[in-house]
Amino acid sequence: MGVAIEVNGLTKSFGSSRIWEDVTLEIPAGEVSVLLGPSGTGKSVFLKSLIGLLRPERGSVVIDDTDILQCSAKELYEIRTLFGVMFQDGALFGSMNLFDNAAFPLREHTKKKESEIRDIVMEKLELVGLGGDEKKFPGEISGGMRKRASLARALVMDPQIILCDEPDSGLDPVRTAYLSQLILDINAQIDATVLIVTHNINIARTVPDNMGMLFRRKLVMFGPREVLLTSDEPVVKQFLNGRRIGPIGMSEEKDEATMAEEQAALEAGQHAGGVEEIEGVPPQIVASPGMPERKAVARRQARVREILHTLPTTAQTAILDSMQDAHEYAAAEFTANGREGRSDNDPSTLPIPAQPQH
Repeated sequence: MGVAIEVNGLTKSFGSSRIWEDVTLEIPAGEVSVLLGPSGTGKSVFLKSLIGLLRPERGSVVIDDTDILQCSAKELYEIRTLFGVMFQDGALFGSMNLFDNAAFPLREHTKKKESEIRDIVMEKLELVGLGGDEKKFPGEISGGMRKRASLARALVMDPQIILCDEPDSGLDPVRTAYLSQLILDINAQIDATVLIVTHNINIARTVPDNMGMLFRRKLVMFGPREVLLTSDEPVVKQFLNGRRIGPIGMSEEKDEATMAEEQAALEAGQHAGGVEEIEGVPPQIVASPGMPERKAVARRQARVREILHTLPTTAQTAILDSMQDAHEYAAAEFTANGREGRSDNDPSTLPIPAQPQH
């Protein structure tokens, strides 16, 4: 299973410009999480801070019982071996074919024989659907294939944590959907902790177990996906529905006068852009047929049951509904397959908590 990432009071600036401050969250071990936010809110800076490429001036990042802001260079190197990173632009070497690109971390950081390296690289390329393409160069393949090659390279060191920086950047909606499914399938197979930074609302709505959002140098919220997807926070609703009217502006945050003018225009019948508000929480995509069951599902259900009473009522209702849907789906599968004696770890056997009365 992957490891958790505990972030406490993290603050980062570039010179006099504050990027974000007092960011506190815990990314659960082995689950898939998404971090949203408008352009310029420091999402990629946050990823780089998690692996020690950038150093925040305050706070802590604890991974595997080690605070990477206080540890030695040797300890930081060891912590970095837990990570695999899928960069926004792929970051592939144009002069190397896909095999050599994926093999680079193994050749650089291990003493494995070439025969071992070949076995590992071919396995990972096959895993991401690039078996048979290992001799091609980055300039000869599509953007989607480059993304998958970058993901294969991120996997060769058997990471416990996978960071995906804008994995949908430059991809059309269809290829984004394929890549989203691939990331979830990889989580099912290796049970790694996954953190995705994205602007893509479809990824945010359907892929993660947990979601967070950065805005105005703060973490607006982070928690089970249902909390953000049912939130009444104006900035969250605006972002999820892609509308012009709201706290997010073209290049900066809007002042109260601008927001009042926009609201008046909206009430006068002007369209806000974006999509019509989506009711409810769309179902989370599941691992592809033939893949192992995601262990994160049962762990998340157990964890969410413990904190359910602390969540907003709308989120509680959505969580209870999703648990019930999962229970009914598992029961139908059980009946169809004629199996007997489900294991205690089967999420369909987990009790559904009673909804608190208000």
